[in-house]
This record gives sequence, structure tokens and C-alpha cells, in this order.
Amino acid sequence: MSPKTMRIKLSDERRADLLAAVKHHLAKEHEIELSDFQAKGLLEFFLRQLGPSVYNQAIQDARAFMQEKLSDLEGEFYEPEDPRPR
Repeated sequence: MSPKTMRIKLSDERRADLLAAVKHHLAKEHEIELSDFQAKGLLEFFLRQLGPSVYNQAIQDARAFMQEKLSDLEGEFYEPEDPRPR
């Protein structure tokens, strides 16, 4: 995977929602009106800067969760064996 290729892929719908959110936030909080082009550039910047860290943290959290569940697999799912017939 090249350094410029990100694993984070947004659907067209999600990207449009995020662009609208960026524009709305800057207009409301900072009285800055962005064009669609400017908002897209800002979103791409944040995805490149923050995306890998957030993605990697999510992977680490998921791995830790799964390792915890797997380490207690026997305790979680052990079914006692009773050799006596019923």
C-alpha cells in the first residue's frame, strides 16, 4: 500500500454528510463560509492527519477486546461433563 493510499474509505453519502457538517460547524462556530471545494480540502486534510491514528486505535481496541474474550473462552463457555447417565 502506498503512503498516500488510506485504508479509510467513506461512502459517497457519508462523505457528503461530513462535508455538510464541516461547513455547518465553521459557519456556526467561526462565521466562516466555505465553498464545497474548500470543505472537501479540509475534510481530506483531517482524514489524512487524524484518520490513521483513529483507525489504528480502533484496531488496537478491537484486538484487545477479542484477546480478552479469547483468553477466557473456557471460563466463558465451558460446559461441565457429567459422565453419569440420566
